[in-house]
Amino acid sequence: MLAFILRRLLQAAVVMLTVAFIAFMLFQYVGDPVTNLLGQDATPEQRRQLRADLGLDQPFPVQFGAFVSNAVQGEFGLSLRQGRKVAALFVERLPATLELAVGAALIALLAGIPMGVYAALRRGSLLSQAMMVFSLIGVSLPTFLIGILLILVFAVILKVLPSFGRGEVVALGPWTTGLLTVDGWKHLILPAVTLAIFQLALIMRLVRAEMLEVLRTDYIKFARARGLPDRVVHFGHALKNTLVPVITITGLQLGSLIAFAIITETVFQWPGMGLLFIQAVQFADIPVMAAYLCLIALIFVLINLAVDLLYFAVDPRLRLSSGTGGH
Repeated sequence: MLAFILRRLLQAAVVMLTVAFIAFMLFQYVGDPVTNLLGQDATPEQRRQLRADLGLDQPFPVQFGAFVSNAVQGEFGLSLRQGRKVAALFVERLPATLELAVGAALIALLAGIPMGVYAALRRGSLLSQAMMVFSLIGVSLPTFLIGILLILVFAVILKVLPSFGRGEVVALGPWTTGLLTVDGWKHLILPAVTLAIFQLALIMRLVRAEMLEVLRTDYIKFARARGLPDRVVHFGHALKNTLVPVITITGLQLGSLIAFAIITETVFQWPGMGLLFIQAVQFADIPVMAAYLCLIALIFVLINLAVDLLYFAVDPRLRLSSGTGGH
């Protein structure tokens, strides 16, 4: 187990160094931070002084080492657009993005797994066929179109839900949440559902396919031959083994929800990191872009590590292989 964790941590460190190098290259080849900070009318002396203050006059390896050292401490400099520390901006925006992503993930899991199981166990039913049609629509329609349609129906026509913003939030120290207010919940519903639909359809189709595959295995046939009731066979044996690959996909999709909430946050003007990143791209705010890239990579690495550990705990074959030194 310890060797397994150490291998994963080493791989994670290599991935983060690679991403840090890519993020650092943004400073080298995308725009000029000196010009962005001082403007076109600055004197050569002012430019030289600022370049020295920023460490841009140092050799490339020294600059990269300083960048990695600062990144480990969560320091990415000042936003060229807002003139504030990038870390402070992310601390402000991170709660909104996590709130949206976790809400979407819960919707996708709590609806996708039961729908997938039902679609597998009742393949010929009308409801099962309707679920499969819904899943095709969910994976085919782009997220921004789903968001616009939901806004049209529930905000414009029915006027039951707000169309943009995060609503009323409560501050719990540095953390802010809208989950403690009714207005916050109302504002969360549409963007969370918009972000969840693709993941819900994907999880549903995955669970259905895996469930059908497991139901055809010999040990399920043996369980039926022993006279076990369908409830025990389906949920005590088949579903447990179906969830092994679902854990992996779900973990990766949670990282995707955080990374690719950009479109949903833009459509609903949700004040999260995705909207901040879009504004940074429009302004060529390199420190914010680099920090976003590193943060998303870190989230993916941590989620992958957690998924690997869950996979290790759920699948006894991995524990047996690790214990015997096999591969």
